[in-house]
Amino acid sequence: MIKLKKRKYEYKLDPTTLSYVKVTIGIKERLKEVSFGLAFGIVSAVVITILSHKIIDSPKEKALKREITQYKHQINILNKRTEQMSEVLEDIENRDDNIYRTIFEAEPISKNIRRSGIGGVERYNDLKGYDNSQAIISLTKKIDDLSKRLYIQSKSFDDVYKMAKTKTERMTSLPAIMPLNKKNSRIVSGFGMRYHPILHYRRMHTGIDLVAKKGTPVYATGNGKIEVAGKGGNRYSGYGIVIVLNHGYGYKTLYAHLSEVNVTTGQTVKRGEKIGEVGSTGLSQAPHLHYEVIQNGKKVNPVYYFFNDLSIEEYESVIEEANAENQCLS
Repeated sequence: MIKLKKRKYEYKLDPTTLSYVKVTIGIKERLKEVSFGLAFGIVSAVVITILSHKIIDSPKEKALKREITQYKHQINILNKRTEQMSEVLEDIENRDDNIYRTIFEAEPISKNIRRSGIGGVERYNDLKGYDNSQAIISLTKKIDDLSKRLYIQSKSFDDVYKMAKTKTERMTSLPAIMPLNKKNSRIVSGFGMRYHPILHYRRMHTGIDLVAKKGTPVYATGNGKIEVAGKGGNRYSGYGIVIVLNHGYGYKTLYAHLSEVNVTTGQTVKRGEKIGEVGSTGLSQAPHLHYEVIQNGKKVNPVYYFFNDLSIEEYESVIEEANAENQCLS
């Protein structure tokens, strides 16, 4: 094996003799050569290192980029899932308002309550300042919205469950029969604008008038507690002798122009129990019963509640009589 020795000398051409002359290299020249070589190597190394960092990712950077890509993918999946959950929850909310609560005659939950936002302007400040802050904040808001809607729906189902447990009591309390025996009475004036025979002008008739003989028994149309029995004072001016029956669950009934009352204030009565007798007291033209149904403080058409003791034909006949444009008796 041939070994190459380090070069110790240099030769240069002598133009006079046209021969090579040995040149001795000094220490300074060698130090210059070495210094230049080192400087060039250092600069080259720095340049290569910088370029490699910009162009080629380190293993740690590659791992971080893979994680970020995975996070973005997961955020997209969670966004789709929250949208699907929101659609399912919206369907449950619609059924709750339009089916479950309708069955129990409960008011639906307003959209303002269901869609009200979660308070706190600075609620999401901790999520700001990152590359993906907007995506994370948007997803967090959707989850918060779902959480609030689920809580409201859960409370609503609690109410529906309570109403279901008291369904029997509610049904017996509902004013669901006629206040007079259908064989001994008939409707002569219905709910709506009617001409008053004593005041001589048209005004809102807030109940129905059932004509019957004086002394005809008047019956409670649902279970409840007597709230007013007798002359009701200024609040019931013109009604004469009156009975107000509180059925609970937002329902009250009023029986006016009576000749007698057979109950006292605070007394509990059952549906079908006699509570008074037909008369013509107050602003009344002839013996009859003025009957009203009040639901959640609002007077409604009583004939829509005569479904418990009338056949389909009788019910249709009552509706027709009540809708006839005529003069009321009180």
